Amino acid sequence: MEFPKSLVIVPTYNEKENILLIISAILEQNACLEVLVVDDGSPDGTGDMVDELTKANPRVHLIRRKGKMGLGSAYVTGFKWALERDYERVFEMDADFSHAPTDLVRFLEAAEDADLVLGSRYQNHRISVVNWDLRRLILSYGANVYTRMVTRLPVSDATGGFKCFRREALQALNLDKMKSDGYCFQIETTFKIWKKGMRVKEIPIVFTDRTRGTSKMSGGIISEAFFLVLKLRLGLA
Repeated sequence: MEFPKSLVIVPTYNEKENILLIISAILEQNACLEVLVVDDGSPDGTGDMVDELTKANPRVHLIRRKGKMGLGSAYVTGFKWALERDYERVFEMDADFSHAPTDLVRFLEAAEDADLVLGSRYQNHRISVVNWDLRRLILSYGANVYTRMVTRLPVSDATGGFKCFRREALQALNLDKMKSDGYCFQIETTFKIWKKGMRVKEIPIVFTDRTRGTSKMSGGIISEAFFLVLKLRLGLA
């Protein structure tokens, strides 16, 4: 199957151990795929490594930001960049191999009849997570149960970060009003696309926690998600 021109957005902060490997793995999956790295001023030289690669490979792109500005704003920056160009499918994907590049084609296939495709760690009441401790797993699973109960969003994994948007879905979002981060950003984008009556589909993935580098998850992000869900239900966000 031939797919339209597609962009994988990879936000980075101190990912020198992973970045060249993940870019290579993404590009191997299909000729339609390009990569945009949004680097938040990584002091470990991640941005410099990608910059060198862009000179040799026209399928690799880089946006440098001056400092650590957050995951949500990195994706908004990448979405706007993609919409200014001729990309028809736009992915969110982590740099640390927690999302398997080999799943990218499955997302593209699913996006043939969906506006947003979510990679689900919890579909059909199955938990597909590797290397998480019990506390983190309970927090993540519980956040999804809470999100479904409050918003009635009919998905099993609203907080995951492996997603594929059709161009039309991104155009339907008011990106200038997206203020959330982390878990919150994932919930907010999915909820708003669903509320507009667009087609949301989940496909099962296996999430494998990073083996190189340091996790960026924090308790503050989880607390932010708790209050955002209430605001979404009340129409305040």
